[in-house]
Amino acid sequence: MLYFEEACDMRIAQIAPLYEAVPPRLYGGTERVVAHLTEALVEQGHEVTLFASGDTVTSAKLVATRALPLRLDSAPLKSDLASHLTLLHEVRRRAHEFDVLHFHIDLLHFGMFEHMPERTLTTLHGRLDIADLLQVYERWPDYRLVSISDHQRTHLPNANWYATVYHGMSPRGYQYSAQGSGGYLAFLGRISPEKRPDRAIEIAKAAGVPIRIAAKVDEVDRAYFEQRIRPLLDHPLVTYIGEIGDELKSDFLGQARALLFPIDWPEPFGLVMIEAMACGTPVIAWRCGSVPEIVEPGITGWIVDDIRQAVAAVDAVRHLPRARIRATFEQRFTAHAMATRYSQLYWQLVRASRSGHLEGEAA
Repeated sequence: MLYFEEACDMRIAQIAPLYEAVPPRLYGGTERVVAHLTEALVEQGHEVTLFASGDTVTSAKLVATRALPLRLDSAPLKSDLASHLTLLHEVRRRAHEFDVLHFHIDLLHFGMFEHMPERTLTTLHGRLDIADLLQVYERWPDYRLVSISDHQRTHLPNANWYATVYHGMSPRGYQYSAQGSGGYLAFLGRISPEKRPDRAIEIAKAAGVPIRIAAKVDEVDRAYFEQRIRPLLDHPLVTYIGEIGDELKSDFLGQARALLFPIDWPEPFGLVMIEAMACGTPVIAWRCGSVPEIVEPGITGWIVDDIRQAVAAVDAVRHLPRARIRATFEQRFTAHAMATRYSQLYWQLVRASRSGHLEGEAA
């Protein structure tokens, strides 16, 4: 067992994707997690340098390798690959300044840092049931990988998994609501086939409860939105708000009777679930991906397998104590808990690097 004092005062590089600012102005999962992790590590006494896009707000040392995040750049033609290569060049140039390089960009860095994998930690934030991934992780087996749920490992069971670390958020950013007096169901995130907003609307209609949808539409999902979802928005129980930022989330989630999370894909984590819990709002989620690891049935919400069960849960969640939901969030999913776990992993890497060997799997 590591004592926290052992893990203090490390020089840590956090390497974020360049698609959104850190934290994002609106939607954005990975960059939001990196923001909360970075702030918590700084508060714990580490010397943190954040490699990210411009428009980033952080108490760490910022190295902005692109003036604007890719999503907010209005340039008609831009290259995410070229932008990330520039980012990686700068990280490699300055790698000697850090004890640990913590990458949040999937596998983009593998070819450039294979001479120093023992000083790196790679958190995989996305889905792993994708063709071609297996051969990459077999080609570069020395990188220590962190999963964000145990289920995420399912499709790459033999990869070099080092630990599972659940996401965490700062409680300061989410206001607890004791009642959820808005009388509506909430859907928050992204309009896409795998997120199943159509299923959320079906649940709300069957339960006879209004639903408010606060979600962005990526261009890749524009046709799906226009053809499949927009026609459903004319129903009197359905209100489409569009994309919202952090300043509106507490009210939107906190006043809801429940968050609907009716996904249809192997969700690696599902950040919106713990955002709802931070507001004291129960979660009704499909039994898919990481959901059984995040939602505790009868405590923070209900896990369902079909529309009938979901409709029943809409009534059942009214009896869940919202103070207990918030308390569960504070016990399991705070940024401090996430940063403490990562700092333990960093120290294990540093200690192993200094001694010339790694002391087994940390998970």
